[in-house]
Amino acid sequence: MLAPSPASALTHGDRFFSAEDGLRLYFRDYPGENGNIECDTRGVSQPLPREGGGGWEGAWALTAAKPPPRSSPAFAGEEVLKRRPPGEGHDRPVVLCLPGLARNSKDFGTLAPHLAAQGYRVLAPDYRGRGRSAYDDNWQHYHPRTYLSDLRHLLTLTGVHRVIALGTSLGGIMAMAMGVLMPTVLAGVVLNDVGPDLPPAGLTRILAYLSEDRPQPDWEAARRNVQRLLPQLALADDAAWMRLARATYREDKDGLLHFDWDPNIVRPLLEDRTPRPDLWPLFRSLRHLPVLALRGGISDILTQDTYNRMATEHPALIRVQAPGIGHAPTLDEPQLQEAIDEFLGRC
Repeated sequence: MLAPSPASALTHGDRFFSAEDGLRLYFRDYPGENGNIECDTRGVSQPLPREGGGGWEGAWALTAAKPPPRSSPAFAGEEVLKRRPPGEGHDRPVVLCLPGLARNSKDFGTLAPHLAAQGYRVLAPDYRGRGRSAYDDNWQHYHPRTYLSDLRHLLTLTGVHRVIALGTSLGGIMAMAMGVLMPTVLAGVVLNDVGPDLPPAGLTRILAYLSEDRPQPDWEAARRNVQRLLPQLALADDAAWMRLARATYREDKDGLLHFDWDPNIVRPLLEDRTPRPDLWPLFRSLRHLPVLALRGGISDILTQDTYNRMATEHPALIRVQAPGIGHAPTLDEPQLQEAIDEFLGRC
């Protein structure tokens, strides 16, 4: 069930909905200053059509993601949020912010209000097992096909049928997969430090620290630990590192700070012995769309060779790099925010 947000004085609404399997999931809803969010209890929009094709069927079995049935309990008596902005700009796509593998909607706590101030509605979900979304008892559900099903369910419940997908790392792969599974939904894509090739060394580094909780006694200790784990981000000052720490940790009942994700989210990756799928068909599905590819200049996830090949595969690709930054830029970087602003104006 979608939970209505409190007063409009908030910069965003804290909303929850039931996934197709009943798991309670969270998303932030930024209405944009030129519009508002109203609850429509008269019914729901039609589910997004099941789209596929493009010659790609096997990679990660993403085509197993299905739209929620109209008989699903999540639709019964549902309050569906619809944007009713006045005046011009009512046909603007919604910006769908998709975080990285273990990240959550708090990563967009600077960018999303910035975009909302320009009149864009912004949706920023927490994947299952992250942030304020419930943890899944079945670790095998921590899989892109499930995340895509959850996203499709979210878009259906909110009545959103046209988005600019802005994805960091895993979120960028999800955005590329949307180009295969629901191409008519996409108005444009922003890929943040991710491409179709995923270097094993970079993945190994990430999985090494995601799979083990490291409780911290206080926020200052959490800040120091994040700075130790992610030095490649080269953030400007202690305040920036503290913002990242607060997006990385949560306070728990034991009085300690714990990583804000279920350590089991990495089990499907650690236990999968099958060859990594070819993700280039996903990227090629975006050829007809405007795409902005952002890269940290010293990224170990999006290499320069892959970045160059992406420009060959998508001749209209817009590329912007942030020198001296590794995986993944926070999108608080002024040059990247400027690039995003300009790109959204083209979509």
